[in-house]
Amino acid sequence: MALDKPYADIPGTTVFDADMSRRGYPLNQFCMSLMQAHNRERFRADERAYLDEWPMSAAQKSAVLARDYNAMLAEGGNIYFLAKIFSTDGKSFVHAAAKMTGMSEDEYQAMMLAGGRSPQGASTDSASDASTNSATTGSATGAGCHRHIGRDD
Repeated sequence: MALDKPYADIPGTTVFDADMSRRGYPLNQFCMSLMQAHNRERFRADERAYLDEWPMSAAQKSAVLARDYNAMLAEGGNIYFLAKIFSTDGKSFVHAAAKMTGMSEDEYQAMMLAGGRSPQGASTDSASDASTNSATTGSATGAGCHRHIGRDD
């Protein structure tokens, strides 16, 4: 039986909870394999063949091949594991975060130096502020936010 998830409707936010952890387990294990140099070399040599060694869903594999970090988050990827992918590509967290928000790296850095995105529009209670937030984040939902939810017991 699924638990009530009052946090499931936070626009622009993928909540990493136990269900997402289970869903993303193969994707996250693949990411962790990239901590070893010989696995990074194998992945770079033939990405599809290396991905096919992992029991990932087609959607997870497609997201990795497209370097669609938001799709990877939606498929259960944990941003700290996904960092292994963009590190393997020689990219920074700034690059990945900018890509997730639809901004250039310079735009993203400027936003962060100015104090980050506005919290307005971060929940359905303030959905009327979403159009204002889109000018700051590069999208109506402010994509790219990833939160961890622990158990209450």
